[in-house]
Amino acid sequence: MARQVGKLSAVTVNKTKAKGLYADGGNLYLQITESGSKSWLFRYMVDGKTRYMGLGAVNSLSLSDARIKAAECRKLLTEGKDPIGIRQENQVKTRLEAAKTKTFKECAESYIDAHKTSWSNEKHAQQWTNTLKTYAYPTIGVLPVQEVDVNLVMSILEPIWQTKTETADRVRGRIEAVLDWATTREYRSGDNPARWRGRLENLLPARSKIRRVVHHPALPYSEMNKFVENVRKQEGLAALALELTILTATRTSETIKAKWQEFDLKEKIWVIPAERIKTRKEHRIPLSDAAMKILHKLEQIKCSEYVFYSKNGKPLSNMAMLQLLKRMNIKNITVHGFRSSFRDWAAEQTNYPRELAEGSLSHALGDKVEAAYRRSDLFEKRRQIMRDWARYCEMPQPNKDKNKVLNIRS
Repeated sequence: MARQVGKLSAVTVNKTKAKGLYADGGNLYLQITESGSKSWLFRYMVDGKTRYMGLGAVNSLSLSDARIKAAECRKLLTEGKDPIGIRQENQVKTRLEAAKTKTFKECAESYIDAHKTSWSNEKHAQQWTNTLKTYAYPTIGVLPVQEVDVNLVMSILEPIWQTKTETADRVRGRIEAVLDWATTREYRSGDNPARWRGRLENLLPARSKIRRVVHHPALPYSEMNKFVENVRKQEGLAALALELTILTATRTSETIKAKWQEFDLKEKIWVIPAERIKTRKEHRIPLSDAAMKILHKLEQIKCSEYVFYSKNGKPLSNMAMLQLLKRMNIKNITVHGFRSSFRDWAAEQTNYPRELAEGSLSHALGDKVEAAYRRSDLFEKRRQIMRDWARYCEMPQPNKDKNKVLNIRS
């Protein structure tokens, strides 16, 4: 016996108010919620499980139209197809069609906007924009993101891979990230043409085979005493900032954006909050007597929340210390290189364990297992190493003692 269909009438649909499911037949139901809203449902079984597929609200889909949709769903079921699965596939196709008007540049801008608050500093977002604007946008910026393929990515990377390898790899990584974002948002489908492993590694030589990594130029630690002595002869906040940077082995941004609230001068501790640290983990720095001397001097002229400030009360420019080096006619080192000077000194002139020196630089431990078990930041031991580093920076170093290892208790 054929199933009865057409049980409901337009009048019944309009007048019925009570919450419940009302069968029209042929798997079609009128659903009325507790709030009184009305909609159409197609109820069916797949693999022994009941599924409900919404067809639309009553005020936008008439009874006759709902019956037509239900008939289409029943036809799919007779063909062995899941109506909900088919609708989802169609929705993906629709999004991909719409994505033909979503350009790579639009996706990149959306990606940057979504992630910039999680990046370690404001400059990072600008660097993303600048590199993509310079290298990627001229080739693929106005193209639909779905159309970006391996050949287009290669046309961006090949001209700079040999001569600007580090920049080229950054561009590649950023294109890859944008395309992954676009795929997740269903603006494109398929493999990522900018992915290195299994894709571009077959087309481009590895960075390591082009040239070795260039490290930040650093001052030999044996020359530190003479250099610090020279810095102390310079005038201005930049000189004090540079000396504190050396004594605390911090990064440029960590020093110039330091606020007085981060310092406990009584306990001789500087606590840099996690949001200002590259590893996103709070970093406590024990302050040596030499570092405290600088801070006491600055405390007497304090007129900003920042320890090192410009005329408008904002942090000192990130170029201030580099400009100081230029005025001192120092052309072969960088401010970041002083961290390398400290690390080399700790490795070659002391018996301090590696993790102590790495902790002083706020480096994350490379071994994840080791990092998981080492919960302490070794603060008291780091107080001793920073005290010895400050003493070394002030102590004249005769050539004959250049390679002598300090006999320091661990």
